[in-house]
Amino acid sequence: MEGGGEEKKHVYSVWAIPPADVQERVKKVMKSLRSEFDGPEFEPHVTVVGAIELTESDALVKFKSACENLKPYTANVVSVATGTFFYQCVYLLLHPTPEVNETAIHCWNHFGYNSSNAYMPHLSLLYADLTEGEKLRAKEKAVALDENFGTLSFRISQLALYKTDTADKTLKSWEKVAEYNLA
Repeated sequence: MEGGGEEKKHVYSVWAIPPADVQERVKKVMKSLRSEFDGPEFEPHVTVVGAIELTESDALVKFKSACENLKPYTANVVSVATGTFFYQCVYLLLHPTPEVNETAIHCWNHFGYNSSNAYMPHLSLLYADLTEGEKLRAKEKAVALDENFGTLSFRISQLALYKTDTADKTLKSWEKVAEYNLA
């Protein structure tokens, strides 16, 4: 087919964006962890919808319709934690309040997103493939750098649609496609 054909699909994710003051605070810790443990640089975010393959136009329509009826909500950190794979190496575990979970489920429904795992709200501090010992050191460093992370609470009033090719562990191809301010 000349001159077009089908629009190419890419991998997209929906992120909840913390307010500027929280971003700055988190970025300081992220930078310090990267200097010791390597790993790519990325914007502080809470994933609402994980990687899903769509065309850009479809992703934009779904993103806009998902955001239209959402209200800002509060995220509360439970603790600094470590996970079992690259994209969940060291993170701030968030309390899965009804507000947090309902926002995710609302967006999952709009995107037709299904996950084999229950939603685990978190804000990653470090993406890396580390040993258990290194993860523990990175977690301890994060706690030492910001002693009040465990009691951090912040409003989420912005969602963003990102192109996130999960095969690209450098994250160089990741880019923001759209953002929406919740009212």
